[in-house]
Amino acid sequence: MDKNTISQSHPTLPLKGERGGGLFLIKDHVVIITGGTGVLGRAIAKYLAGEGAKVVILGRKKEVGDTIVADIVAAGGEACFMVTDVLNRELLERNCAEILERYGRVDALLNAAGGNMPGATIPPDRTFFDLDPAQFQTVLDLNLTGTVIPTQVFLRPMVEQGRGAIVNFSSMAAFRPMTRVCGYAAAKAGISNFTAYMATECARKFGEGIRVNAIAPGFFITEQNRALLTNPDGSYTERGRDVIRQTPFGRMGQPEELCGTIHYLISDASRFVTGAVAVVDGGFNAFAM
Repeated sequence: MDKNTISQSHPTLPLKGERGGGLFLIKDHVVIITGGTGVLGRAIAKYLAGEGAKVVILGRKKEVGDTIVADIVAAGGEACFMVTDVLNRELLERNCAEILERYGRVDALLNAAGGNMPGATIPPDRTFFDLDPAQFQTVLDLNLTGTVIPTQVFLRPMVEQGRGAIVNFSSMAAFRPMTRVCGYAAAKAGISNFTAYMATECARKFGEGIRVNAIAPGFFITEQNRALLTNPDGSYTERGRDVIRQTPFGRMGQPEELCGTIHYLISDASRFVTGAVAVVDGGFNAFAM
């Protein structure tokens, strides 16, 4: 066959469906979630465990993590929690070794850890000159470097086994620089760029079995943004109302509404998808005026 001829036969990686499991089968997949004790991470962990995945929740809050695991186990799922710091390579290496000892493999990594700091934001009554460079750097480290280091650690077993999926967490702030969140927006723009870079790096050097994508949630109420978007009585702040005005669905997202896209990105259903940023935003990014 001429080298320029395109062949559709004998794909390198068999589809799960060809083995009778279905394209979306993730039963017994070992899925690691950094930042798994947050509002979004918790919902995703419970959903994936309900689909038969073996979920490893990584975070700093042991009490919260243990509670999530208990809920998953009570519902018939399998999960464990490990204390970690996404900026501490040594601790992450120990986490990885423990996971491999327990499960023998890593099938998916969700880089959901992140956050913001007041000094890295610029509220309406202040200017760029009030930005705290130290807190700006901390936000960059937590969101961007806190994705790079776990990727380095947990990518290695994926490469050794010849397949795996990584899903990074970008943001609406990566598409257009929003007011106030100067540091966070810069970090999330970096996440989208890093995702595209790693998709090519992995495919070219480790083969098509390794895929790297990202998800960009729209506006979801979390502990980090609750005070920014809602008042103590539950009504929306001025910023919250502005978000709703620009969201065609006319509401905030529910954490569970991220789960289908995550499921798709870590399953064989997306086996020809890499370097993509999947938007889950109720139309926010499509809104013009």
